[in-house]
Amino acid sequence: MTLVGQVALVTGATSGIGRATAEALAGAGAKLVITGRQEDKLAAVAEGLPGCATLADDMTDPDLPRALVDLALEAHGRLDLCVNNAGTIALGTIEEIDVEAVCRMVRINVEAAYRMAYTALRQFRGAGAGHLINLSSVLGSKVRPTAGAYAGTKYAIEALSEALRMEVAGSAVKVSCIEPGVVMTELHRDLPVHPKDTLGVARPLMPEDIARMVLFVAELPEHVAVPRLMVLPQDQAI
Repeated sequence: MTLVGQVALVTGATSGIGRATAEALAGAGAKLVITGRQEDKLAAVAEGLPGCATLADDMTDPDLPRALVDLALEAHGRLDLCVNNAGTIALGTIEEIDVEAVCRMVRINVEAAYRMAYTALRQFRGAGAGHLINLSSVLGSKVRPTAGAYAGTKYAIEALSEALRMEVAGSAVKVSCIEPGVVMTELHRDLPVHPKDTLGVARPLMPEDIARMVLFVAELPEHVAVPRLMVLPQDQAI
């Protein structure tokens, strides 16, 4: 299935997996709508993506998902793919973890992601076709000490994705979930120890590796579904 002429929406597109995915989709011929919190960074990404429409806002704004879908329809006349990528992370021991940071993480990783998922799927169902790709994590099916709160947000995405996939089965609407292992992105910039060091990963994944997986899933024939795709560094044990 070609992405030429398709319209893709990518959240959290100012850096990391989101930016790499937007660039990969544009390279494959898709037209784009991208969003992120920082307008200057968003504009910088869009400069390299011809015809890219942007809307800078925080994903916790409950009106943003609908505004993004409306922007896609206004700018490009359709919406075919939604990469539900925006997210954050809060880790720590029982004594050390910032509970307020955990609550904000839940608002972004769960509440905002749920809003985006349902809004995109309602559009796809109305149009008769479309593909929702949710970004989860290897910790959407596993857990490790100090990461329980983060893993819980990704377990939530996994459960939602599977239920939604079951709802749209038999139609031309798809739901997929991509589960990266350790990736070198800005997500971990504020952590005292990077997960690659905690887990002994010498060669972590790069954002472009995950973008390649998004393309793989998005370009499959219409009759092929990939509900889950886990992608790990070769030396990551869990």
